Amino acid sequence: MQVMGISGMPGSGKSVVSDMADERGAIIVSMGDIIREEAKKRGESTKETATNLRKEFGNDIVSELTIKKIKQLEETQKDNLIIIEGMRSLHEVNMFRENFENFFILSIFANPKLRFERLKIRQREDDSQDYAVFEQRDLQELNFGIGDVISLSDRIIINEYDMETYEKQIGEFLDEMNI
Repeated sequence: MQVMGISGMPGSGKSVVSDMADERGAIIVSMGDIIREEAKKRGESTKETATNLRKEFGNDIVSELTIKKIKQLEETQKDNLIIIEGMRSLHEVNMFRENFENFFILSIFANPKLRFERLKIRQREDDSQDYAVFEQRDLQELNFGIGDVISLSDRIIINEYDMETYEKQIGEFLDEMNI
């Protein structure tokens, strides 16, 4: 089984990759969804939960929860590609590399102003309409180590054009990866 991670700052376009890969039969495991599930159980914001989980259980906790979920999927999905969406730290990269042979990292890049406009439209719970709050979220992501993950990626795709161009780039990448 092949496992691939996707990284990128909020609003960069990770979910478009996941959606297109899902349509081609890949299984998507979202680290953000794992955090959101935990936040709901705890009655906290996702920001609080992301920080508190790491404080309480160490930097590897989110990757441990993700690996546990993937190991459960492996039992029934041996031939499918599994995509881990939303890697944010070197701790996570190291854990995935230890657990999954030939682990591949794809990162998506888009400039902050464009990402902010996308998040205003998306309006997910942790998306802000305030640019200062958006910048704080970016700094939190950078403090987790997302910049290191992006710099160590096997491939980076720039998503600063229209959706048709971006989807074409993703389609070509998925073709190259035989997905």
